[in-house]
Amino acid sequence: MIRRYRKPYRIKNKRSFSRLFLKVLKSRFFWLFFLILFSVGAVSYTVFFNSFFQIKEIRVSGNQKIQTEDIKNFLDQKISQRFLFFPTKSIFLINSNKVNNDFRENFPQAKEVKIKIKLPDILIAQVKERIEIGIWCQNLKFLDDEESLIIQDEKCFLIDGAGVIFEVLDLGKEKESYNLKIKSQEEKNREFGEQVVENKQMTSILKIQESLKNDLKIDTQEFILQGPDRINTKTREGWEIYFNLKEDLDWQLTKLKAALEKEVPKEKRGDLEYIDLRFGNFAPLKYKD
Repeated sequence: MIRRYRKPYRIKNKRSFSRLFLKVLKSRFFWLFFLILFSVGAVSYTVFFNSFFQIKEIRVSGNQKIQTEDIKNFLDQKISQRFLFFPTKSIFLINSNKVNNDFRENFPQAKEVKIKIKLPDILIAQVKERIEIGIWCQNLKFLDDEESLIIQDEKCFLIDGAGVIFEVLDLGKEKESYNLKIKSQEEKNREFGEQVVENKQMTSILKIQESLKNDLKIDTQEFILQGPDRINTKTREGWEIYFNLKEDLDWQLTKLKAALEKEVPKEKRGDLEYIDLRFGNFAPLKYKD
């Protein structure tokens, strides 16, 4: 009869594993690693999931045109996030810059929103809305399919001091009721929140309007943007003034004042077609035919 013996390697392996396990338990590095892992887990839980730091209330101030409830709903969506597939509204995950940028895209009437956290669980949104200073208009052409005619339609938007359009002009309001009207020759469709008038142009327009009104007692009807460096100002008396933004604006206004005082009596202003201030020391003018 043949006897078979099993090799005792399994017992040996078990003993080796037990020795290794005991050795690991006695290792300082093991307990240091365990302590670090535990600390990271505890901190992560506190930061991302502890109810003490979860947003429970949203307060909104500074808004007039934008509905408070709309703002709260938007912010609630922005602060509702997921971390490791678990929902959280932790105050530590709020990116104020991104919220501000997304807020302006969704609410063009807003210039900015400042986000503050009142510990431990209140989010405060301070909204700064755009202030209208006038309107910006452009002539858009479209094709009438029925009659195959190209039709022009003037579309106007409210504009702020930074040259940004943020709202379509209410059809119930007359365009003439606005003290400042800026007209563009471009036909490109513009979106809310876009800067349609450059900073230099806007600064020049406001300066021209103020100078004409206060110094020369001339009311402006509209400013026509002919390009990045040229502005035509149409007065309510029916004549125009041509400005060159590359040249000294103060000197051009001085030339205008001199021309009106010396060459154009007040009673004849209505007969003017234009005064051109764009070139050197000259201010050529033309009367209507």
